[in-house]
Amino acid sequence: MNTVTPENKREKAFLVGLCSPPETPRTLVEEYLDELAFLADTAGADVVDSFIQDRKLRDPAYCIGKGKVEELVLFVKEHDIDLVIFDDDLSPAQARNLERSLDCKVIDRTGLILQIFAIRAQSAQAKMQVELAQLEYMLPRLSGQWTHLSKQKGGIGNKGPGETQIETDRRLVRNRISLLKKKLRDVALQHDTQTHSRQTVPRVSLVGYTNAGKSTLMNMLCPEAGAFAENRLFATLDTKTRRLELNINKLVLLSDTVGFIRKLPHTLVESFKSTLDEVLQADFLLHVIDVTHPGFEEQMQVVRDTLREIGVIHDNIIDVFNKIDALENPSLLRELSAKYPDAVFISAVRGLNMSLLKEMIGRQVARDYTERNISVHVSQYKLISYLYENTEVIDKRYVDEEVELTFRVRKNQRKHIDALLNSSPLLHHDVADL
Repeated sequence: MNTVTPENKREKAFLVGLCSPPETPRTLVEEYLDELAFLADTAGADVVDSFIQDRKLRDPAYCIGKGKVEELVLFVKEHDIDLVIFDDDLSPAQARNLERSLDCKVIDRTGLILQIFAIRAQSAQAKMQVELAQLEYMLPRLSGQWTHLSKQKGGIGNKGPGETQIETDRRLVRNRISLLKKKLRDVALQHDTQTHSRQTVPRVSLVGYTNAGKSTLMNMLCPEAGAFAENRLFATLDTKTRRLELNINKLVLLSDTVGFIRKLPHTLVESFKSTLDEVLQADFLLHVIDVTHPGFEEQMQVVRDTLREIGVIHDNIIDVFNKIDALENPSLLRELSAKYPDAVFISAVRGLNMSLLKEMIGRQVARDYTERNISVHVSQYKLISYLYENTEVIDKRYVDEEVELTFRVRKNQRKHIDALLNSSPLLHHDVADL
């Protein structure tokens, strides 16, 4: 697979976008190319120039028209372009034809994003996930890369049973894909075992468009988190989980996750599902939004669509509009406050409105608890101990040989608590919601 090399020598790149109004207006494609330029910079390339072609139907051989290909050939030679990046997905045949004509590397947005993930991956799990996505992307693009090894091997005189080099390579790639999927399933199972004890603690996940400021917010809320944060796309790939103490004497587990982006490759979403389990298992989400971005509402929709794709469907989401300190138009803040009355507006860098955000998190957490009152015999010390360890006991009184306990319990624990209480032979009072 052609990729951008993360060496010190930065490559010179040219960007190509396709516009088909009215479905895809030029202004939107220009935004896409701005983001593509940011992606290229993150991967280690300097963008020299770009163009957008208005075209209803893509050329099956080159994606863009042949006239544009000829113009691009001259520009590539004149400016020593190393890499041409298409904002839209290229078929394997289109990529091969373009590379032959332009005599340079040609990749699409998916290939570029996969390369950035490969550069950013730190943990063993993230590296396996990226490799899996890269191999699934590479598999249909192998043909043409082995033309010099296309003879049959095996059999006398190269005839008879055997398989071509491309068939051998495809088989090896498929075997590697199967192995990686098995390893990732094992890692996910191990992760579930390790985090089983977290079920008694409310879990909150940060989600949002890439570069919205999730890691910065994580570091502000949990100073010991040490989450990597910089002005680059996909600065975070590995999920970090830290304890967050709230003023209501409650503890929550806050997780920072990988950011989303327009046209996020499906293979990448599939590969990172185990990482995104924190989002699936979260009790509620903090949707971090870069309010300074001109297309932030479209980015919000991209995040919602991606969450739906990975199976996250619930209404427990707090919209957190970030970077209000960099907002040039103060009236926009008033308009957004009216449009999103349940949202909170912050600056993660400057720590603005952090106490308000914590208060909103606290209110959300409080909704998840119910008060209960029971009376048990003092000999039921195991049951009493369990309640102290797994619930919030707020009152205890001794009446003769009985203990009256008032405690707060999370909704997802109530069935288990009920089963324990109903199995106790010395339980005198029925469990009741106060």
